[in-house]
Amino acid sequence: MATKKKKRITPMPKQCTFSPEDWTVLSQYWYPVATVAEVTEKPIGIKLLDVHLVLYRANGKIIVARDLCLHRGVPLSMGWVEGDEIVCPYHGFRYGPEGNCTAIPAHPDAKISPRLCITIYPTAERYGLVWTSLAGEEENIPPLEAWDDEEYLNILPPFIDIAGSAGRQMEGFLDVAHFAWVHSESFADRNNAFVPSYKVDKTDYGLHVEYVSTVSNYGKSQQHLEPPGFKWLRVFDVYPPFAARLTVHFPNDGKLFILNCASPVSARQTRMFSPMARNFDKDAPIEDTYEFNLQIFNEDREMVENQKPEELPLDLQAEAHIAADKTSINYRQILRQMGLGENYTS
Repeated sequence: MATKKKKRITPMPKQCTFSPEDWTVLSQYWYPVATVAEVTEKPIGIKLLDVHLVLYRANGKIIVARDLCLHRGVPLSMGWVEGDEIVCPYHGFRYGPEGNCTAIPAHPDAKISPRLCITIYPTAERYGLVWTSLAGEEENIPPLEAWDDEEYLNILPPFIDIAGSAGRQMEGFLDVAHFAWVHSESFADRNNAFVPSYKVDKTDYGLHVEYVSTVSNYGKSQQHLEPPGFKWLRVFDVYPPFAARLTVHFPNDGKLFILNCASPVSARQTRMFSPMARNFDKDAPIEDTYEFNLQIFNEDREMVENQKPEELPLDLQAEAHIAADKTSINYRQILRQMGLGENYTS
């Protein structure tokens, strides 16, 4: 369950890479910022939407806060945790789990102003990830029901950092026409580039797409396992702005769920998390899955990091489109309807 805090006011960073309008819209949503396992009593600094945050455990509870001591502006991620308090390394100011300053060592008897309080953000733990929001009150984390199903094996590959925008990464994840060209070394075939017609349905949460083709989802070394004439069903559920769940239907009622979560570090930096769950090959070495996943996302990353413009154009006249782009066209339209600008920078 997400922790509830008093209303937060986070100013847009002075050197923000987003437009004020885009930053305001995006700050209302929830994003993963770290794996649960990496958050310990030793504070770590991360960035979300150009805002510097500090993550740490205080008496076992994960805290996400603004990475800034209010006294002289030193990052609290340089400090340490004692009990349920984080200590600034510069002058020893202490802040409790609600953000309030609890001690000023230079003046131990002084009354501490309630205004001396750092911003604490809500947190939620889902799928082995820590989620937070800079301004959103209502939790809007995409579902991955298989994660809690004992019939499925949970897999959390290491996150991948991309020198590109979250919007471009998301659109690449939804793109079925690039399989034959970008993933020809991992699972696809350049002699099988045809994209059959498919339908895109708009939903209350975003988009639902069912795509059937003969493009295998087995890696090259396992494609002999595919039954002759097998048709692969890939189901995309899109949760704007930057999450999508892919369900791949394998032979013998096998299912693989991949939740693509593109966390916008800045307008042109993305940290991509991809929790997975499958009901087959549960005894296979997990390292093989990590390696295969990394190969695929590295193939995608090369494209995303070299696209021009770096921004995802929401003006549909800015780039050419083909019939196979139906999902991405609808995705861009939803982002536009959310209030993001035509010259969108993420």
